[in-house]
Amino acid sequence: QVQLVESGGGSVQSAGSLTLSCAASGIIFSWYTMNWYCQAPGRQVPGEERELVAKISPGGSTNYADSVKGRFTISRDNAKNTVYLQMHSLKPEDTAVYYCNAKHGNNYWGQGTQVTVSS
Repeated sequence: QVQLVESGGGSVQSAGSLTLSCAASGIIFSWYTMNWYCQAPGRQVPGEERELVAKISPGGSTNYADSVKGRFTISRDNAKNTVYLQMHSLKPEDTAVYYCNAKHGNNYWGQGTQVTVSS
């Protein structure tokens, strides 16, 4: 059974920092591209509810949404089957539910973790 379990969300003030973690089980983690998506409050456009924030390939290549470049860092620890998202200089517009996603042919999702940034 595949499980992706996110943790680390919470409430912070603007300019604060959080680090999200996603622990995977039931997959060969090192084979998977790992992604962090976010779904902002009220975002209900079908097919566009979740926005890609950052991704990291099995080889460690990373990509980021323009809105988070220079502020967020994605990393992975294959020995721990865990992917991280370090979030700095947080803004109120970063408020969202953040989802971990694993892709390698199959596509798996975590349950999400809430990040709330207050001004």
